[in-house]
Amino acid sequence: MINERESRKENVGVVISNSMTKTVTVQVSRKMRHPKYGKVFERSKKYYAHDDTDAIEVGQKVRIMETRPLSKLKRWRVVEVL
Repeated sequence: MINERESRKENVGVVISNSMTKTVTVQVSRKMRHPKYGKVFERSKKYYAHDDTDAIEVGQKVRIMETRPLSKLKRWRVVEVL
């Protein structure tokens, strides 16, 4: 049986904002190929992540993990700074 913590989603992204208290905005980018034309392009999505230490700076690369809802928009937490 798989442990629940092991089955949680993880993403790696760059911090684009840290102006909120104990919250950072992380932009996660992924490359995908166009289904018809084959061109490789980048898609990105922003996530609000909980940062307990409040010490993460803009531009740092972080790993985030899915967690229980912490607020209206916050469903991720920072696991480590890469």
